[in-house]
Amino acid sequence: MTDDRKAPLVIEMEETARHSPAEAPPVPEAYVGRAPEGQAMRAAAALAARRASPLVRLLLWAFGAFFSFVLSLAAWDFVTGLLDRNRALGLVAAVLLGAAILAALALALREWAAFSRLARIDAIRKAAETAHASGDLTGAKAVMDRVNALYAGRDDLRWGRDRLAERKAEVFDADGLLGLIETELLAPLDRAAVREVEAAARQVAAVTAFVPLALADVVAALTANLRMIRRIAEIYGGRAGSLGNWRLARTVFTHLVATGAVALGDDMIGTVAGGGLLGKLSRRFGEGVVNGALTARVGVSAIEVCRPLAFRTEKPPRVSSLVSRALAGLFGGGKGDPSLDSEGRS
Repeated sequence: MTDDRKAPLVIEMEETARHSPAEAPPVPEAYVGRAPEGQAMRAAAALAARRASPLVRLLLWAFGAFFSFVLSLAAWDFVTGLLDRNRALGLVAAVLLGAAILAALALALREWAAFSRLARIDAIRKAAETAHASGDLTGAKAVMDRVNALYAGRDDLRWGRDRLAERKAEVFDADGLLGLIETELLAPLDRAAVREVEAAARQVAAVTAFVPLALADVVAALTANLRMIRRIAEIYGGRAGSLGNWRLARTVFTHLVATGAVALGDDMIGTVAGGGLLGKLSRRFGEGVVNGALTARVGVSAIEVCRPLAFRTEKPPRVSSLVSRALAGLFGGGKGDPSLDSEGRS
């Protein structure tokens, strides 16, 4: 009897296993065939535009009022009790409590002033619309005086104010006077606002393309857009506080969501990316371009909201031009459209 325990064990493989690895089916990819959609900016827009229900707002208000009441009462009991035990320490606590109250009042006053500035710009815009619609020269002169008063403390606009004062006697109709205000006072502010939009679009695109962390692009997009909106408001004289800036951002994002402007069409992608460029780039780079374009749309909307006068004489900035200039060199360096001026207009 033969002992086969030391003989090699041979396992017959199937015939299909002898194929070359090159013939193996490709690994399925979740995003094959899908164009970049700008998920970070969509999520940021939905988050900023979301409005709580009346019941939730009532709950938050009641909880905040109750918490403030309890905190105030506890602070008062602490100070009075400390005064009874140790007068010196009680006085120190009273001074610190008074300083905290003064700081809270100063913060509330700053927020009120911020809301007042935003309301002032809205009133100027409405007055300009009325003067334009009725052709009222007297109303247009009143608008000019209010715009001059709005920018009275701005040294960078002193030359524009002087030019406006020199040329206002040459204009005899409302449209011409409103156009003169745009040309002499608002055009420099438009250029500064466009630069802020380009910087924000470039930052959002870069973070989306080069930081592959979950939710990091959403946080970066929301933060960059809020900072951009605040800077645009400051440029046009509507400096907003924390609450005012959030309210302004919600106004901008709500308008974009309501009008469907957060949905970037194929025509915009073709204009920005130059035909089939997105197909040659990675998906992250494509998402960066789309998020940058959506940020530019938010910036243009913020300019329209914060500007004291609507665009009539001056041409409004174009989103495709802003994105082309903002992303030039970021994803392989184009020079942009040579037919565009420094303000992103054609």
